[in-house]
Amino acid sequence: MTDQTAFGLSVRSLDPADLTITAEERTTLRRLAARLAELAGRPEQDEKRKLWYALNALEAVRPIVFCDPENGWNEIIPEESLACRGELARQWEMFLRKEIFWGGSMGDDRVVEPYFNISYIYTESDWGMHEEKIGGDDGGSYRWDAPLKSYDQLDQLRFPKIEVDRKKTEELADLARDIFGEFLTVRLKGVWWWTLGMTWTLVNLRGLEQSMVDMYDNPEGLHQLMALLRDGHLSKLDFLEEGGLLSLNSNGTYIGSGGFGYCRELPRSDFAGKVRTKDLWGFSESQETCYVSPELFEEYVFPYQYPILERFGLNCYGCCEPLDKRWKVVKRFPRLRRISVSPWADLRRMAENLEDRYVCSLKPNPADLALPVIDEGYIRKSIREALSVTRGCRVEMIMKDNHTLGGNPDNAVTWCRIAREEAEEFWNKSGR
Repeated sequence: MTDQTAFGLSVRSLDPADLTITAEERTTLRRLAARLAELAGRPEQDEKRKLWYALNALEAVRPIVFCDPENGWNEIIPEESLACRGELARQWEMFLRKEIFWGGSMGDDRVVEPYFNISYIYTESDWGMHEEKIGGDDGGSYRWDAPLKSYDQLDQLRFPKIEVDRKKTEELADLARDIFGEFLTVRLKGVWWWTLGMTWTLVNLRGLEQSMVDMYDNPEGLHQLMALLRDGHLSKLDFLEEGGLLSLNSNGTYIGSGGFGYCRELPRSDFAGKVRTKDLWGFSESQETCYVSPELFEEYVFPYQYPILERFGLNCYGCCEPLDKRWKVVKRFPRLRRISVSPWADLRRMAENLEDRYVCSLKPNPADLALPVIDEGYIRKSIREALSVTRGCRVEMIMKDNHTLGGNPDNAVTWCRIAREEAEEFWNKSGR
């Protein structure tokens, strides 16, 4: 899973006092924005952008490298290093510092854009009940008490409802324009979901183990629940589309579980300004069912995800779950373009499945970066072998899901350097 706040600000509700930015904080933020604008204006950003457009069009292009350290950002930019003190100012400062690190230090192929995105301020209700989490402090492990104890309780569930505070959203956007407008283009860009896979919601409501037991002991109840979750997700898409709340993601928007949306096939040719789901990349996955057989996945997950993905112009599928064993089912989803190949997938089988017909979103093992001193020789050898196996595929190498960088922020930079070197050498030797 990816922390979307790495690529924008996912704000739900703010106290009016949180909209206060002190003069000192304003000075800090403007200085960072000016630096970001300078990085975004460099010619290398255009070259990187061209790579993403070519990859997403399934053109032959050198393997693309992208690193999002996720929880490792806490080691690259520690909380105590932030200059701002207010909650909102600290969010904005962290966002800008991440962008500056990507543009000036990371060394991957991520494009740094001259934009500052503002999310809608909103509240969203639950499904009529919600899990109680135990643990999970500071990003650690947790367990939960699933609330749906019996399928007799299905009538207590309801579709979540979103209420957007447009006035406060516009106030937030005006504040951003006032601070950053000299350097960056401020855009209203909603982030309404990460995944539309539903099985995360399923196991939160019913429990992970119980959901799997239900596949044998209570198939009718499980089908009813999955149908309800499907309809609730479709209702959410209707609400967002009809309310003009969707934003195009065929640009520098992070999509799926890795990669960026630069694409000339979207929005659709009849696009007239109001974003529809068919103008967007869609994304689904089902990591929670990774130990479920392909047959049970086909019965309990596939038919409920299909109508959701059917609405989108292009689709991404998969995250950490290995897809090699269920590919015969997954490949039937509509308009697939980007497929996750996790560290736990059979890489050779996936390369044979994908060939040059999909983007192969290759995910090296994040554990390689979790040591204070990483094994550079091993990492180089692993990347070289992976590129050899995926020869002829359209490859992006995505380092993500890092819980730690072993206390050494340079690990991310070193990995990017090695991955770029190997990608360029492979591309040059392959005859392009």
